[in-house]
Amino acid sequence: MAWKHRHLVDVDVFSEEDLYTVLEEAVHMEEVMKRPLKKVPALRGKVVANMFFEPSTRTRTSFELAEKFLSADVINWSSSGSSTAKGESLEDTAKTIEAMGVDAVVVRNKQVGTPEYLIKKLNGACVMNAGDGARAHPTQALLDLYTAWRHFGSLRGRKMAIVGDILHSRVARSDIYAFSKVGVQVVVSGPRSLVPLHVFDLAEYEPDVRKAVKGADMVYALRIQRERQEEGLFPSIDEYHNQWGINEEVLSHASKEAVVMHPGPMNRGVEIDSFVADGDRCLVLDQVKSGVAVRMALLFLYLAGGGDR
Repeated sequence: MAWKHRHLVDVDVFSEEDLYTVLEEAVHMEEVMKRPLKKVPALRGKVVANMFFEPSTRTRTSFELAEKFLSADVINWSSSGSSTAKGESLEDTAKTIEAMGVDAVVVRNKQVGTPEYLIKKLNGACVMNAGDGARAHPTQALLDLYTAWRHFGSLRGRKMAIVGDILHSRVARSDIYAFSKVGVQVVVSGPRSLVPLHVFDLAEYEPDVRKAVKGADMVYALRIQRERQEEGLFPSIDEYHNQWGINEEVLSHASKEAVVMHPGPMNRGVEIDSFVADGDRCLVLDQVKSGVAVRMALLFLYLAGGGDR
């Protein structure tokens, strides 16, 4: 079907059909990645600018690989050493890049609302959100959804437990939207000081991690930033690990076929035990691989409209 969306801000605007369109397109892109020559001419002649105002390894590299596998021309831009660091406004920087003839801007910024701001300021380029503040990370949610879907098949009726700092996590917010939309029961767990009130509209809150993961098919550990402890939002790193860290004992309360996911990078010994992180149930490397396929699918849908590959 023809893709109806113009920009990617978050997954909350996607219908269930939209989500599965992305997942099914990602299957085709995964096949491309298995070829000896990992390249198709789908976006030949298209120019994509990656604008990252925050440090990023996984997301930026994944987008760049996806763009190159589709034969797009790529401009990598970072705030370090750029004209923005010299005082140029975001609007002027974006317009300068657009004037170079780019077709899409992939943006990551700690400021919430940056994608919408660029959409208003740019004339024609597609804007894709690679993470804005603590609000949204749509491509991470979609790659998580794809990873789970490829592992389990049907997701409707399954249970997902998201454990950690929900309040400051753009991943949690987008994952809750995406997984809920396809019929997954989402339960969140973590210190009450790290769980926002708006979560209760879409997910159940259970402070006891063992109750939260009971019967869960997917246990998703969020990265804990040490500065949250310095802010007094939980007593100590050791206390957090003892109360909410994902280890084998916690997993024993989940489904026997439960898998563990994490957006990376992992803090071993904090939100996840090394034995779990290195175990057969951990899908972190599958998530990394899925990230390239899903971002290829999104670039193809947004810039080629779902036409011929």
